[in-house]
Amino acid sequence: MRRVALTGGIATGKSHVRAQFEHLGVPTIDADTLARDVVAAGTPGLEAVISRFGQDVLDDTGALDRRKLGAIVFSDPVARRDLEEIIHPAVRQAIDSWFDSLGDRPPGFAIADIPLLYETGRHRDFDAVVVTACEPVTQLSRVIARDGISEAEARARIAAQLPIGEKARRADYVITTDGSSEETNRQVRDVAKQLGGA
Repeated sequence: MRRVALTGGIATGKSHVRAQFEHLGVPTIDADTLARDVVAAGTPGLEAVISRFGQDVLDDTGALDRRKLGAIVFSDPVARRDLEEIIHPAVRQAIDSWFDSLGDRPPGFAIADIPLLYETGRHRDFDAVVVTACEPVTQLSRVIARDGISEAEARARIAAQLPIGEKARRADYVITTDGSSEETNRQVRDVAKQLGGA
């Protein structure tokens, strides 16, 4: 089973592309979902977050308020690193266990959606990397619309990641998402054929 990573910048269409691979019968896993599980109520991960960032990052129910935490970590590189040190090891272990559980079956590859793949040096752990990319102006407008944040906040979140052009340059496959959904889906089908036949 070939291990393939899917990555890209924030709001470049990773979720859509991952869903399309799933639709084609490719096993996928989402690091963002795993990261949320790591800091769910009652977990050691949430306790570690509270210990580092305080009770102010919780909502009224005692769950993590991701928006409050995001405002802290996207404006403070040290805080962001501290959060990553809490979350990333558990997510990495969960992804590795998931790949190990798959065995060998068609289509012969599986995909882990990992937003910070290059930033964490994880790209070396995979047989191939697929990057989703779009024009910077498209990315900025998507972040603002999706997260309901200001342009300055959106730019800070984008700046916290490796530039999308650099990710695309390092990728084995690039899927551009500026066009229609069908154009994106066609690229997904093409990449799936290449990965399945490799």
